[in-house]
Amino acid sequence: MMRIEQWNPADEASARACHDVMLAVHQADGPVEPPDTYGLFAMFLREGWDRTPGETWVARGDDGTVVGYNRIDFPDLENLDLASARPVVHPAARRRGTGRALLRHAGTRAEAHGRTRFDSWTGAGTAGDAFAEAVGAKLDLEEVLRIQHLREIAPGTVAALRATAERSAAGYSLVSWSGPIPEKYYGPLAGVLNAFNDAPHGANTEPEEWTADRVRQRTGQFERAGLLHGYGVAALADDSGEMTAYSGVLTNPEQPQWAFQQLTAVVRDHRGHRLGLLVKTAMLELLAAEQPQLEYILTGNAATNAYMIAVNEQLGYRVTEPHLRFYEMPVAALIAQS
Repeated sequence: MMRIEQWNPADEASARACHDVMLAVHQADGPVEPPDTYGLFAMFLREGWDRTPGETWVARGDDGTVVGYNRIDFPDLENLDLASARPVVHPAARRRGTGRALLRHAGTRAEAHGRTRFDSWTGAGTAGDAFAEAVGAKLDLEEVLRIQHLREIAPGTVAALRATAERSAAGYSLVSWSGPIPEKYYGPLAGVLNAFNDAPHGANTEPEEWTADRVRQRTGQFERAGLLHGYGVAALADDSGEMTAYSGVLTNPEQPQWAFQQLTAVVRDHRGHRLGLLVKTAMLELLAAEQPQLEYILTGNAATNAYMIAVNEQLGYRVTEPHLRFYEMPVAALIAQS
């Protein structure tokens, strides 16, 4: 009989078994980017991606084998009515009720934490996508993934695009860093992160309110643990010193060919100066100097984010599958799953 038990962070054997489940799902669902390495994955089970409070639960089959897992997040700064999770089931254990059991269980945990909404995400056209539709989840947002093939960029292209952006960005200067975000930029960066709140989001998603303390506490844990390496490029207004645009990228030392684009945002009052293109081209030049072995950068944009899609297409990004689908449903509907 299948059982669901809370994961003990001291239980490395179960963490590795969950990682094996994730690897099997990754292979079955076919995304082109590499799967999370074990260290990164284990830290995610312990802390989530951004230190949002949460719980990790493990599903075991009749013989005690780990057949699935679920990391459930309970946002504590905004969206206090929300629980967020992505139940993961080994392909060999699908269609046996494991996914629905994990979903019902997530509903009971969400209810225990006073949550009424639940959201999740999956790849379009995957087994998870079919499962989301089967349980009655509502599609809330679609995100298209793109990959930049760095070896295919013609020589001089990035420099030419940067020069074009610089002509429109007179009155702005760039700063950059390698490694965790410097403390002096916590406050300025918070302002740019808040600017991202007018990008496409889920219909019921409350905007995040960033402060210097939140940047300090909720970012950079994977970098400080040595699991990832971060790069940042920001534009500052020459007359005020205000940080007006930012682009961040993460790399994994265990996957040296790949980089992962994080947020790129421009403060509303400073848009129209091609600052998005400026910080992204400057980032490419920084990466070329520091990580010359890189071949691919993965990014994702809401399907309706026309501005950033246009910038990425200028830089040669190409759509890859599967794109992501974000779903939402009431917690009561989770608990009612049969």
